[in-house]
Amino acid sequence: MKVTKKIVLSENDMPKQWYNIVADLTNKPMPMLHPGTKQPLKPEEMEGLFAKGLVEQEFTTERYIDIPDEVRDLYRIYRPTPLVRASGLEKALDTPAKIYFKNESVSPVGSHKLNSAIPQAYYNKIQGIKHMTTETGAGQWGSALSIACKHFGLDLDVFMVKVSYDQKPYRKSVMRTYGANVVASPSNTTEVGRRLQAAHPGTSGSLGMAISEAVEKAMTQPDTRYGLGSVLNHVILHQTIIGEEAKKQMEIAGDYPDVVIGCFGGGSNFCGISFPFLRDNLVGGKQTRFIAAEPASCPKLTRGKFEYDFGDTEGFTPLLPMFTLGHDFEPADIHAGGLRYHGAGTIVSQLMKDKLIEATDVEQLESFEAGVLFAQAEGIIPAPESTHAIAAAIKEALKAKEEGKEKVILFNLSGHGLIDMASYDRYFAGELKNYQVPEEEIAKNVAKLEKLA
Repeated sequence: MKVTKKIVLSENDMPKQWYNIVADLTNKPMPMLHPGTKQPLKPEEMEGLFAKGLVEQEFTTERYIDIPDEVRDLYRIYRPTPLVRASGLEKALDTPAKIYFKNESVSPVGSHKLNSAIPQAYYNKIQGIKHMTTETGAGQWGSALSIACKHFGLDLDVFMVKVSYDQKPYRKSVMRTYGANVVASPSNTTEVGRRLQAAHPGTSGSLGMAISEAVEKAMTQPDTRYGLGSVLNHVILHQTIIGEEAKKQMEIAGDYPDVVIGCFGGGSNFCGISFPFLRDNLVGGKQTRFIAAEPASCPKLTRGKFEYDFGDTEGFTPLLPMFTLGHDFEPADIHAGGLRYHGAGTIVSQLMKDKLIEATDVEQLESFEAGVLFAQAEGIIPAPESTHAIAAAIKEALKAKEEGKEKVILFNLSGHGLIDMASYDRYFAGELKNYQVPEEEIAKNVAKLEKLA
């Protein structure tokens, strides 16, 4: 029997709306709290930091939100993205499972991050904002917002986590080519950056630190707003175009996933692929499993605690109800820089609390082993972040083999690794290692959180 390798939708089939899963949740996420008053945050209190149109999306309970025509026009440069049957990987694993992946690596910046960067820049532009600030871990988000801001005529300052700034020099080159100003975080350009360097001499940085710097600059510079690449509801909303497309493509393939998998940092790509399918569980009686694959060195879903916590190290952001390792947590210097974040988004955290999704942790060496196998079987070198999803998919496929059962597995290939080859070189040289977070370190960090809310 012939196996369909790739399913490509036409431009006319690209979704016209984003999906907001909050509309279908029985247990809505708990409210964000104002960091000063500790009262539920009001929309207008976020408008000094985010564009008004994005704040409206953050708080909406509408099920579907129309995608603006100008945003859809830019999406058409690379969307719809292909759904691919991973027949090579199936053969390599000798599994009865059918494995599909949504290939988000085909975007101009090589990852799914452009799905939110374009609308974020758009809503800032139509409000008359002139400048934006942001943070980036591995550089995918910074690259995406750089080109989006350039298109809409906005200046952008990017605070790049220092370890990735040093590990991934070509990510800096990409952002600078697109016109962004990029500095290593923590930096000397902000008050909080200088404080963090003094308090943590020699620190390699974290996403929490970089967020603090970007937020400070946005709050102290006129005509400036901040852009976030994950975690918050409006970012998750934009990413659901991935799953909305995938549902149409799975229908064409004549299959429906038993398991949906995404790597997990703050939640953007996992939620993007999962939520449109999760709706079928919530309102249609489906029994699909959803697995968030996070690094064992930053295990907020598998070992963290559900508490109110800041989204950044300094405490500038609202307090978020999340599974967290504590905003003071400094992750190990793994090469999956986009997954080195201390907390999970509020929607994902509520879903995890209600046992509507699952989580697994993946060691660094296992993730690279999976990435190499995938590259050899499918011809695509995956980003270190995406290798975590691949590793989880391989586990599920081998489990199907042990059980002698057919299973349909869908995962999100959130980005390619062509700018991450230095990390693969280190893997082949035997220089990478696994990291385990001591239980006492987690307990110490999260113990401080009970006093926050």
